[in-house]
Amino acid sequence: MGHSVKLKAGEAFPNISATRLDNTTVEIAKPQEGMTWQAVFVYRGKHCPLCTKYLNELESYQQAFADAGVGIIAVSGDSKAQLMEHLEKLDISFPIAFGLTQSQMQLLGLYISEPRSEQETDHNFAEPGLFIVNEQGALHVVDISNNPFVRPELGALSRGLAWIRDPSNNYPIRGTLEY
Repeated sequence: MGHSVKLKAGEAFPNISATRLDNTTVEIAKPQEGMTWQAVFVYRGKHCPLCTKYLNELESYQQAFADAGVGIIAVSGDSKAQLMEHLEKLDISFPIAFGLTQSQMQLLGLYISEPRSEQETDHNFAEPGLFIVNEQGALHVVDISNNPFVRPELGALSRGLAWIRDPSNNYPIRGTLEY
């Protein structure tokens, strides 16, 4: 068992792609049209009811993120078929992608779980992670969890991003001390 690597705040975010439902490839950290920053929400997969709830809640904050100039994408290690099934329970308009590989999950320093049974899912999956990438392509904000019960509260997060992005606050990237 290797050790997991933690991405460094302020450093270049790895160039990672996933697949959209129309089979196009998307660079997950690339800001969307009209946005200068990108929020990448990694979720566990369709087997996770808390993910379904969180993604549906995220939809209602999409405008608050957009007002702060932050685009949103959600991504998991699910297959295309699993994502298509999941969309029946999701009411979202932001981009969502599938096919995150285990090596990509490791590159992002995510916690990875094995399914408890074949009924749960058929592949190892990432526990929740949030990566906010700034206009320089650097990791500005990160939150990784080892279980589905711990995720950023979206109201506080969207307000915090708006505050960070206000130039008059001159707020630096936090957590960059090397040790």
